[in-house]
Amino acid sequence: MLKEQCRAGQGSRLTPFSPARNAVEMDVAHIRNFSIIAHIDHGKTTLSDRLLHRTGTISDRDMEEQLLDSMDLERERGITIKAHPVTMYYQARNGESYELNLIDTPGHVDFSYEVSRSLSACEGALLVIDAAQGVEAQTVANVHLAMKQNLAIIPVINKIDLPHANVPQTRAQLEDILAIPADTALCASAKEGIGIDDILEAIIARIPAPKPTGAPSLQALCFDSYFDTYKGVVTHVRIFNGGLKPGMHVKLLHSGRAVEVKEVGSFNPKPYPREKLEVGETGYVTANIKSPKDVKMGDTITDARIVSPALPGFQEIHPMVFSGIYPINTADYEHLKANMAKLQLNDSAFVYQPETSVALGFGFRCGFLGLLHLEIVQERLRREYDMDIIATYPSVVYRLTLSDGSVKEIDNPAFLPEPTYINKIEEPTVKAFILCPNEYIGDLMALVSEKRGILDHTETLDSRRVMLTSLLPLNEILIDFHDRIKSLTRGFGSMDYEHAGYLPSDMVKLDMLVNGESVDAFSCIVHRDKAEGRGRALAAKLKEVIPRQQYAVAIQAAIGAKVIARETVSALRKDVTAKCYGGDITRKRKLLEKQKEGKKRMKSFGSVNIPQEAFIEVLKA
Repeated sequence: MLKEQCRAGQGSRLTPFSPARNAVEMDVAHIRNFSIIAHIDHGKTTLSDRLLHRTGTISDRDMEEQLLDSMDLERERGITIKAHPVTMYYQARNGESYELNLIDTPGHVDFSYEVSRSLSACEGALLVIDAAQGVEAQTVANVHLAMKQNLAIIPVINKIDLPHANVPQTRAQLEDILAIPADTALCASAKEGIGIDDILEAIIARIPAPKPTGAPSLQALCFDSYFDTYKGVVTHVRIFNGGLKPGMHVKLLHSGRAVEVKEVGSFNPKPYPREKLEVGETGYVTANIKSPKDVKMGDTITDARIVSPALPGFQEIHPMVFSGIYPINTADYEHLKANMAKLQLNDSAFVYQPETSVALGFGFRCGFLGLLHLEIVQERLRREYDMDIIATYPSVVYRLTLSDGSVKEIDNPAFLPEPTYINKIEEPTVKAFILCPNEYIGDLMALVSEKRGILDHTETLDSRRVMLTSLLPLNEILIDFHDRIKSLTRGFGSMDYEHAGYLPSDMVKLDMLVNGESVDAFSCIVHRDKAEGRGRALAAKLKEVIPRQQYAVAIQAAIGAKVIARETVSALRKDVTAKCYGGDITRKRKLLEKQKEGKKRMKSFGSVNIPQEAFIEVLKA
């Protein structure tokens, strides 16, 4: 039945998209720019696939799932990592043709910077909510981002074909949690193609057409970019004022660089060239830009002769999690450096600077927005750039007030001064919003307490769910917090967070000593209460991976001069008495005493060479 409805709604008035159709110039009143925002796995990408198919942008032959998710990683994990722009042409019920520019956005909290960039290039947003799951944490966060940009929001209740879909309850949540009128919501099933025509008509009716800013010349916002081997830097732009065409001399306001435009075009969803881009349109521009550093996300492109002011409302991204990335083969250092520059162009929130480690050699200190972001960057370096790398334990930025009154920020334990020079250490905190079913509230409160969090208040959202608002140290939620929430709530819990400044805390530097020598790669900054447990776990792991010597090797976890945990790698025993076949026992004793003296001397002069495999094993753990 549903499939018949879907086919009935498809119609046959549109032919598959051809780039030749771009020859028809659209006036501004017939252009609509919109994003799709939602929580993870609520059906954004499926809906964008269906819109592409419905508008004839993609033919049946080329249609596939997750069409806009071009990375292998996105397809494997079922998540969107990058914003993907695409231009569609649609003939509405009123008989007029419209140009619809869609930017598909990520849903995970770590990639909210991608969402904010996309929203700044739009006038409206489709808010997709799963009819079975209801409003979740990231739904709330993305709606607030859209409201901050004053966008027109069209709520879409998706997956209505599921047997456990609850549309009336989802409508009630729209009003109670998001303060959006329930009667404005559209019901749809992106998978079955139900309600797609209504969504397209609502985009035309409810989202305003773009308006020129009235600036004296061209104003184009750079909201994304990537590196092409043949074309150099390809920048994604939204035209706010004027027009852009090949041969124009333009200026990038942030870097102050003037360049000549070589090519402009749009996406369908692959890039294709056009004669020019007009006001309100979204597309790409290539110029003679070869260095990734010359283009900054959020920059404004303007006419080189008549300079217009920069477009407002774009903020600098500050990384919150830091980790060292090193090539496993030190000869790959320059190769890694070049590939990181290319990756940074495609991901403006990723920052890096060179650093060296006694254990791991030359590498980079890298900044990320969160742990998923860190994981994705590492995986992209391995897959897209074929790099063999190892990452150190992630850490956050601590703020130190020294005894002379100066304030210093550090993200690496190696740079932490002696405790006598420190007045106080402050750690970054986050305000976390955890949505969960009522029956799991006790388990989650215990989890927040275990992670040194303070529960601020609880809020009942409806008869089934509550929202816990708590203050947590960022350091504690880095590794497994999100996974623990999912496992405790059988997958029904969700979390969003925002940064809540710095708070003083009793943080200490935990050093790992191998045979009395500190190994900088294993040092970390932890809370005093958790230092012993962390020290014991690291010492036990090191005992497994450090090769045995001819003498006992002590592995110690220490805070300053105080040892808080110890493991011992037992000595290899060479059987020196093997050549004794009978005779007096004193001969054996003499040989054993001689061996004992030799081991003692070896221990005092010898050093333990820790193989790189040992570092890799510990860092993986």
